Amino acid sequence: MKSLYLKADESIAPYVIFSGDPWRVEVLAKYLENAEHVAFSREFNTYNGEYRGMPVTVTSTGIGAPSAAIAMEEMYACGMKVAVRMGTVMSLKDELLGQFIIPSAAMREEGTSKTYVPEGYPAVADIGLIDCMNRTVAEHGKGYYNGINCTMDGFYSQMKESRLSKERGVEIPDTFARLKRLGIAGIDMESSCILTLASLMGVRACIVTLVTVLENLKDELRGQERTDAEDLLCRVVLEGLYKLHQEGAQKA
Repeated sequence: MKSLYLKADESIAPYVIFSGDPWRVEVLAKYLENAEHVAFSREFNTYNGEYRGMPVTVTSTGIGAPSAAIAMEEMYACGMKVAVRMGTVMSLKDELLGQFIIPSAAMREEGTSKTYVPEGYPAVADIGLIDCMNRTVAEHGKGYYNGINCTMDGFYSQMKESRLSKERGVEIPDTFARLKRLGIAGIDMESSCILTLASLMGVRACIVTLVTVLENLKDELRGQERTDAEDLLCRVVLEGLYKLHQEGAQKA
């Protein structure tokens, strides 16, 4: 498979933002100074730039844990120190639609992280980075929730009813009921893998997700409301990282 990068020795910033959607990277890039397009190969769209003087790289991972792991591996090989996965999430709590879930940890129900570590290995976020993101969300007048998310592989087999799931008699609502009993806030397809790899790499990492849809797509943000919400997501993550950067500079 081709690398994310145009050249094997391509440099990236110590602060890296991961977005599932390649086109959301274009929104992020508009907020960067001196933005330089590094590469766009398959699902991986990558820019280098600066935000208020802070060096930052933004890249996409596509959908799911396998491609997220590839992005993490290649960014780590190029010097990544801090990783933030920003994206949308399906919530199991109706009151969180349009709000942020910044999970303290994630259940590892995807298969990719199991190729790295045993099942008992935790997928946890960096507390200091979570705090920076919490404060930034609050400053923008939005609510946040620091519960536990669950990461899964199967969208149509676990998260959303489809023609095939109905034909096969798969009870998708059973998945939601099981996770609700465990107090799970949201479901996505990348977070636990990213947090697991970050721990192995010694990289500070957290997940910042915006709730755009509720279980089985029973309600969702649409149209301009969703566009504006995703734009806010980009700004929150950049500002949150800048807080961490400033605090690190003050301690140095």
